[in-house]
Amino acid sequence: MSKENPQFEIDQHVVYPSQGVGQIKEIFERKVGEETIPYYRIYLEVSDMIVMVPVANAQMLGIRAIVSAEDAKKALDSLGEEIEPVTSDWKLRYQMNLDLLKKGSIYDIASIVRCLYHRSKVKELPILERKLYDNAKKLLEDEIAFAMGLSSKEVESMLHAKLEPLGAITVKKAIISPDDEDDDDEFADDLDGADSNDSDDDDDDDDDSDESDGDDADDDGDDDDE
Repeated sequence: MSKENPQFEIDQHVVYPSQGVGQIKEIFERKVGEETIPYYRIYLEVSDMIVMVPVANAQMLGIRAIVSAEDAKKALDSLGEEIEPVTSDWKLRYQMNLDLLKKGSIYDIASIVRCLYHRSKVKELPILERKLYDNAKKLLEDEIAFAMGLSSKEVESMLHAKLEPLGAITVKKAIISPDDEDDDDEFADDLDGADSNDSDDDDDDDDDSDESDGDDADDDGDDDDE
């Protein structure tokens, strides 16, 4: 019998980095070999998907509770802070921000939004960076909305009000490198599978641990009939 105790409660909202804000719908046990493993069943509203994550793996995957209203306001306020010029090498910039998204703190997510919003004022973002920006902005909006008890529309307006002054900030524009124009196909799978490498760290004997990835949503649906 697994001794792992659930950190979260049923109906609690949590943040699943790279996936979005979710709600714990069920905590259940599944027999895996000789062990009984406790799992979270998490509903992700943004993708209308249910994922199942072993309780023991939740921390490793970066799943965490929604922040307090005070921390949400601090993250919101940080969007209006002046920033240093960012690298013109979009590949380096993309990887740095992708790593921040995987870390998943609300301040990391706010940093991604602030960085890419500012960069978009200098030059149009490549498709993959635009997708990363949109995902981070949506995740930030949802968490702040839950933390502060506001609607998504209200938070969206608040984010815009904090970000817009950045458009007037004068910064030293970095030299555009040739790599800035390179094709972004080599990163095509990075964002959609941002946490796929994390699931590889699960025990090989536990085939169900991979179900924490969004790509396995169809398998999760079958398990709901149990």
